[in-house]
Amino acid sequence: MSQAVPAEAPRDCPLCPRLVTFRAANAAGEPSWFNGAVPSFGDSRARLIVLGLAPGLRGANRTGRPFTGDYAGDLLYETLLDFGFARGHYAASPDDTLELADCLITNAVRCVPPENKPVGAEIATCRTFLVPTIARFPNLRAVLALGSIAHQSTVRALGGRVAAYPFKHGGQLMAGGITLFSSYHCSRLNTNTGVLTPQMFRDVFARVREHLDAG
Repeated sequence: MSQAVPAEAPRDCPLCPRLVTFRAANAAGEPSWFNGAVPSFGDSRARLIVLGLAPGLRGANRTGRPFTGDYAGDLLYETLLDFGFARGHYAASPDDTLELADCLITNAVRCVPPENKPVGAEIATCRTFLVPTIARFPNLRAVLALGSIAHQSTVRALGGRVAAYPFKHGGQLMAGGITLFSSYHCSRLNTNTGVLTPQMFRDVFARVREHLDAG
């Protein structure tokens, strides 16, 4: 009999050799950092999952909480607070008072990759955790994918073909009974180059908020 795959990867997940090696090197250099597969963070009754690419080296890989401790998290959590998906105070640390409301944050790849670039096999392997993560939320109505890799991995996790669900900033599609929203990733690179502005990001969240409120 097959065994159900847990929704969360173990902290010392051994499945991707390149990521294991990189994780070990980081742990040797910064032993006080989390340096492991970063678990999801959020509300067990969530109707929204926000899906990023992977933990940032000095962000979630350091703190152990998705999008915590780097610029992408500053923008994401500020926006979540503004749209009622979070409450409390975000202080870029897992021991702050921030709580998510009706929302879960996780990543397509749970371990930090070299140069923030996971390879295809790593994305596919980590989808064995994304599929049950999605399945364990009975109230789920929407996924917001940040970036094309997160978008494509969500489409595959929902049983769709990537060619039938192209990535587009501000996109809104039905896939596997879930509404899939898409945005450029809120990375410092994207915001510094003007690919994504804070207002563009807010506009996507406004559509997500409207969709959930309409339900």
